[in-house]
Amino acid sequence: MPLTAESAAQQIQDRLKDIQQHIHKVDSERRRAENSIANLVRAQQSQAANPKLKTLLQAKILEATQEEATIRAALAKIHEIRNIRNERRIQARNAGNKEAIRRGALMKMVQLSAQTLPLFVGKPGERAPALCGAIPAESSYVAKVGDNVAALAKGIDEEENWILAEVVQFLHRQNKYDVIDIDEEQKDRHVLSKRKVIPLPLMRANPETDGHALFPKDTVVMALYPQTTCFYKAIVHRLPQTATEEYDVLFEDSSYLNGYAEPLPVAQRYVIAYRPTKKGAGSGSGNLSSA
Repeated sequence: MPLTAESAAQQIQDRLKDIQQHIHKVDSERRRAENSIANLVRAQQSQAANPKLKTLLQAKILEATQEEATIRAALAKIHEIRNIRNERRIQARNAGNKEAIRRGALMKMVQLSAQTLPLFVGKPGERAPALCGAIPAESSYVAKVGDNVAALAKGIDEEENWILAEVVQFLHRQNKYDVIDIDEEQKDRHVLSKRKVIPLPLMRANPETDGHALFPKDTVVMALYPQTTCFYKAIVHRLPQTATEEYDVLFEDSSYLNGYAEPLPVAQRYVIAYRPTKKGAGSGSGNLSSA
């Protein structure tokens, strides 16, 4: 059943209220936890008996677990709001009601999409899943309608380039994607085989806890060149050090003596595994000096 504007607004409002309640609950749980920590420290300093320390530790662990559950519940509501808004956007596009977006606004949206990408916060011992940071999708994975992907598509000059695109639908019988160029100036539709489409990360990896889910330094990758919607061949120059930082990458550029331009920041969402095109080893999506 189509999601009306009124229904979507009400659903979002309900979830915002839930988030507000979760925030108040977390604040209360955190104050209680601070008191528990203070009691635990005093017990340690007074050299209390082991049974008492053990009881205090168990209580603190339980409080921390409850606080974690509340935070995860709030994050789940935020994710639901993102899904509702995305569903409405897709419905508007399919109905032909999509408003034109200026290029400057589009670039801001592309950047904001990367900055607000959910951060993977695993439980103790849990490994980062597929499509978190540099971890690729499973071979059987099919990107959902509305998801952003890198797509190897032909332009006006008939050359293939890796572009930022959005999934319109997956044609199961043909095992092909129907995608649309994210660039408002193009808005071309392309039907591409699955091997010409790379799903983008759905979560950011935290360098402090999941460094294995990041591309190592000097890895050859494809990265979205800043202020464009095209992916180009690059080398990882510096990894993000915190959950909010970006990669620094060196884009291939034959106009430089060493073949690579100065380092530029690119968000985790737009740094993906390198795939050469038919035109050879030149680059993932053409060379910058000729782009």
